[in-house]
Amino acid sequence: MKKNKKIIAPSILSADFFNLQQQIRYIEIGGADWIHCDIMDGQFVPNLTFGSMVIKSLKKNSNLPLDVHLMIEKPENLVDDFISAGADFITVHQEAVVHLHRLIQYIKSKNVFAGVSINPSTPLCSLENILEYVDMILIMSVNPGFGGQEFISSSIQKIANLSEIREKKGLDFYIQVDGGISKNNIKSISEAGCNVFVAGSSIFHSDNISASTAELKNIVN
Repeated sequence: MKKNKKIIAPSILSADFFNLQQQIRYIEIGGADWIHCDIMDGQFVPNLTFGSMVIKSLKKNSNLPLDVHLMIEKPENLVDDFISAGADFITVHQEAVVHLHRLIQYIKSKNVFAGVSINPSTPLCSLENILEYVDMILIMSVNPGFGGQEFISSSIQKIANLSEIREKKGLDFYIQVDGGISKNNIKSISEAGCNVFVAGSSIFHSDNISASTAELKNIVN
């Protein structure tokens, strides 16, 4: 079952883009499972990152699945660009989409896995009518927009509650967590029910990117 897999998805938001190809090699050596790509538009969140051209380049230079997190307003206007670029997963924000079911179904119709993310202040009940259609739910454990923030401790209960809902409904979506994940808290996050761990600063800002990736992977497996 998907939910029994423990997946490390380093976030390149924290990587050195001048040496991005080399940094991708480091996480591959460390056993990373996916590459997490945070797309920000400077409107939905107060930061601007990169677009589909970077996804296209990553697709050519790595065999790891590309996990694209769209922190943008009206993602339906750009989702085709990321599908064409080679995204394997596309996650959109519940707070940014009016016709969420329609967009999720569209992404899946293109043979791309579809996910929904919620911000720290957004309650789980907002997802009630979409859970059976998604491949992944992303719980933001920091306020989105910048890397390097401290993990919001109340996220643990939110993860546990979502895991319980997943079990009760007999569903099989990934539970992904993004924000402030480190070797000091990843075990408790895993025990709460998370099975996809997005880590940025704790990997790319360490002295040894490969070793840090492997350490996180070893803790949860």
